[in-house]
Amino acid sequence: MDTRLNYQNIIKSVLQNHADYRANLPDGYTCQVLFDDERGQYLIIDLGWDGNQYLHATPIHISLIGDKIWIQYDDTEEGVATDLVNAGIPKENIVLGFRHPKIRQHTGFAVA
Repeated sequence: MDTRLNYQNIIKSVLQNHADYRANLPDGYTCQVLFDDERGQYLIIDLGWDGNQYLHATPIHISLIGDKIWIQYDDTEEGVATDLVNAGIPKENIVLGFRHPKIRQHTGFAVA
């Protein structure tokens, strides 16, 4: 199987699991997943009302750039990178894009 296609499928599965978990939280909002295979963009979006407060947030944003998975944003407790590694993605193929480039070399993941 093509690596990019394999990565797309793993990313979608991991994000769907996160969305399913978030959908069961009693916070008064919905959770949606957005997959754009053509452009390599994968997001979870939380939106809705929590009392009088409107919520529109992107807790997870992942991009496929070249042969690497770039985690652009991750607002989860355990870290979506851990889920990707547990699903079979090597750490050297995951970039923590939300970390400053000078810090990435100390994360145990790819630098770029």
